[in-house]
Amino acid sequence: MEKTEWRRKTGCEAMQVRESHGVTYLSFPALEQIGDVVHAFSTRLGGVSEGKFSTMNLSFSRGDHPEHVLENYRRMARALEVDETRMVVSHQTHTTHVRVVTEADAGKGVIRERDYQNIDGLVTNVPGLTLVTFYADCVPLYLVDPVQKAVGLSHSGWRGTVHRMGQETLDVMRKEYGTNPEDVVAAVGPSICQECFEVGGEVAEEFADAFAGRYHDALFYRKENGKYQLDLWLANRIVLEEAGVPADQIHVTDICTRCNPKLLFSHRKFGEQRGNLAAFLGLKA
Repeated sequence: MEKTEWRRKTGCEAMQVRESHGVTYLSFPALEQIGDVVHAFSTRLGGVSEGKFSTMNLSFSRGDHPEHVLENYRRMARALEVDETRMVVSHQTHTTHVRVVTEADAGKGVIRERDYQNIDGLVTNVPGLTLVTFYADCVPLYLVDPVQKAVGLSHSGWRGTVHRMGQETLDVMRKEYGTNPEDVVAAVGPSICQECFEVGGEVAEEFADAFAGRYHDALFYRKENGKYQLDLWLANRIVLEEAGVPADQIHVTDICTRCNPKLLFSHRKFGEQRGNLAAFLGLKA
């Protein structure tokens, strides 16, 4: 794939482009500074998949050759210095269901069948397990509790966002690990930006009902065609702030999936003719 420059947004927390063992991925400096945490957001670069999946597709369910997908996991694992046989994968259906991941889950969704469904969020406090969730425009939420040594990783599309997936994930972390949201370092990962995310009036109405009126002008605006442009990045920041995460501990991407089609998969750009990106988060072994 030819070298392409990243298109970035201004006024947001800048992410870093990393490369290791031929694999290009994105990361947040704020999470890198937490010494015992590993995290990443994949790109299309550095894998072995072909055609519409080229090259780093991480989904087994989109029609890609399974061995190619498995090799892509191996390459990501090598780049992140983790073990692909100890990755644990979500089963996303736009819910706000969160699974507590234990040692018994190691490898599920990569080298073992999952015995769960309808899981859009994962939390764990087990070192060496790497949580994995999938994307092609929806929002990844990274949650790190450096005090109780726990992490959460959640998929938050517009449905998950309007139903406050970030809050749901923090609630599970509080219940399971004693997490105090004031201790959490959070990141809103690469996903579709407001300028690229057109929605109908019914979606805008759901957000109007779910968020206080003082946020509406920034969250969405109506266009001449009657459609709205919706800001999922801001919406998820609001959810996290209202859940108790300090504003200065929430870090927002400056990279839109739709704006970077040669580097990232985007459902709005490619429809079903694409692979999936993945977010990774874990405690170092």
